[in-house]
Amino acid sequence: MPSIGVVILAEDEAALYLQATTSAVWAPRGQTPVVQCDPGRAKANFYGTLNLHIGQDTVTQAEMMNSLSTSQHLQALLYQYPEQPLLLLWDRAPWHKGSAVRAVLEANLRLVVMSFPPATPELNPQKHVWKATRQAVSHNHDLSELF
Repeated sequence: MPSIGVVILAEDEAALYLQATTSAVWAPRGQTPVVQCDPGRAKANFYGTLNLHIGQDTVTQAEMMNSLSTSQHLQALLYQYPEQPLLLLWDRAPWHKGSAVRAVLEANLRLVVMSFPPATPELNPQKHVWKATRQAVSHNHDLSELF
């Protein structure tokens, strides 16, 4: 039977506000672009996990970032990788703790979690995915129609 290698994953969360973020844009002289924006603070929360071997991203949306939502995202990862041992790298967010997360980890010993050192977001490759997402989706765009 062939051995199954460890899948190394990097996880992070992002809140995308549904209002446009403005950035520089080229436009013909005298034709200033109009960017509509939501006057509220509505947002969509996401969990994202990057497979460091193949670059595939697993994303789930959540109403809130809490232990229950985190445990649901962990279940999605376990479903996506049904047999492989998983090493999950993440930060020290408070919602990564709690009874729901502990229950998933205790029931799935093939999922091992390691935390990045404190205050080192630059070490997490998933941060780059969120940055590219914000640039592609929210800069000069109103997102309210998407959610």
